[in-house]
Amino acid sequence: MEPMLVMQTAAVLLAISAAGGVVMALIRFGGKPHPPIALAMLHGFLSAAAATLLLYAAFTTGLPMLGNVALVLFLGAALGGVVLNLNYHWKALPLPKWLVLVHGAVAVVGFLCLLAAIFAAPAGSRSRARHAVRDRGASRYA
Repeated sequence: MEPMLVMQTAAVLLAISAAGGVVMALIRFGGKPHPPIALAMLHGFLSAAAATLLLYAAFTTGLPMLGNVALVLFLGAALGGVVLNLNYHWKALPLPKWLVLVHGAVAVVGFLCLLAAIFAAPAGSRSRARHAVRDRGASRYA
């Protein structure tokens, strides 16, 4: 498994998830007590998939230091998301605005760390990640 490819895949998943997070924050700050359940579930599933990829890579092949920092921050944001979901959304209570802000801020800092880890890597490792699937198939039978 190529750590750079995992980080890039996680970044794409998290970018999509972040778009949903922004929409949910706008809904909450627009006066509604909580966002639609389907949007919250999609946001959580995409973020969990990205965190799982990063966690697997951290324990198997290793991640750069900024990748590990991003993972820790994402796990902290996930904890905040679980609290928002189970303690408020599930019980149909208004989401606390301060917790929505903290959850989003931690996730944004984690995303910036992940992007820094991706772009701080040597150029060769980024191009290798783009061709990892093709190269892996060729080397398997060589």
